[in-house]
Parts: sequence; structure tokens; C-alpha cells
Amino acid sequence: MPISFPVDIQTLWVSGGRDKTVYYPQVTRMKNQMLERYINQSIIHETQSLINQQIAEMPSTVVEMLGTYEIKNNQRDVLSLTLTNYTYHDKAAHGMTYIRSLTFDLEKGKKCELADLFKPDSNYVERLSTIIKAQIQERDIQLIDDFKEISPNQDFYIADKTLVIYFQLYDITPYVFGFPMFPISVYDIQDIIKEDGPLGRLAQNN
Repeated sequence: MPISFPVDIQTLWVSGGRDKTVYYPQVTRMKNQMLERYINQSIIHETQSLINQQIAEMPSTVVEMLGTYEIKNNQRDVLSLTLTNYTYHDKAAHGMTYIRSLTFDLEKGKKCELADLFKPDSNYVERLSTIIKAQIQERDIQLIDDFKEISPNQDFYIADKTLVIYFQLYDITPYVFGFPMFPISVYDIQDIIKEDGPLGRLAQNN
């Protein structure tokens, strides 16, 4: 029996000439055409926002720009993806990369913020921050400053039965460390996740 995914994905791209290409995904052939348009418009908006951010960061000429994406989850009516943009400006010490992510609950037809994954009044910020602090210690991650807690709308994506909280370059670690990613099993936070939400559905074993 062939595997059925909630959405079909195709790759589109925009090019600004040599060494300047941004690839981005678009969903296709969804039964809910309004939801399909909403998802695709959200992806285009974030892709363009990354381009604008990179161009605005420095007054010097953009020498190279590469945008890519990864589909992190496409099952159980949960679509989660990341958009990455690397840009190098003329005479810069090094290029700069940003990651943005989008997660959609296809069952409810909406884009999810971090708070949408958890029960009301679950104090998810403190709970997730405690787990991340333990991981920082266990993994001996070098920090720029003491880590206190995540923001209520912290960057995240969902990959199978894992919630991944991440930070941008320079947010909490030096540039050379790359993007600090903190995977958290849904089973470690099962008591505070919304049972009828994306994480709740992924936590089910059937």
C-alpha cells in the first residue's frame, strides 16, 4: 500500500542572477483550495521576508544568496518546514544565515504558534526552558550569556514525535557554534500538550 502524505510539495525558485537563487516549497493538489492558498502565501511571505532582512542587514552589495528549505513533518495532518537563507555581502567577514519555520495544523486549517501546541495555562515557557537548560549543561554548549528562558513565540519546528526549539545565530551562542537546536520528545511534555493539537496527534501510537 503506497504511503499517503497530507500534502504534495513542489519546488519553485526565484533567481537574481549568478549565485543568487532562492528555492522555496509550494503545496499542491489539496482538497481545501483556500487552505492551500493560505499555506502557499505564508511560505512566500516568509521567503520574501528573509530576502528583505538579508538585503537590509548591510549597505554593501550582495555577492551570493542561497535560499533552501526542508520539510520536517508531513504526516497526521501536520505540515512543518524550515526556510533557510544564506547571504554573503561584499567585503563581509563571513556570510549570514537565518532560519524561519512554519507549522500548519491541516485538520484545523491554521498556522501554529508555539503557544498553540499547549494547553492553556500550561506554563509551557518555563517547562521547555527547564528542559533546554538541562540540555545546555549536558551538551556543554558555550553561551554568550546566561540562558534564562525562551520567548513565548520562540522559533520551533516539528519533526515526527519531536518538538525542536531553536535559536538564531548569535542569539545565545557564538557564531561558530551554528544554530542551537534543542529536540524535545513529545512524551517528555505529554501532560501539557493539547491532545487534539499537532503534538497530541503525533504522540498517538496508532
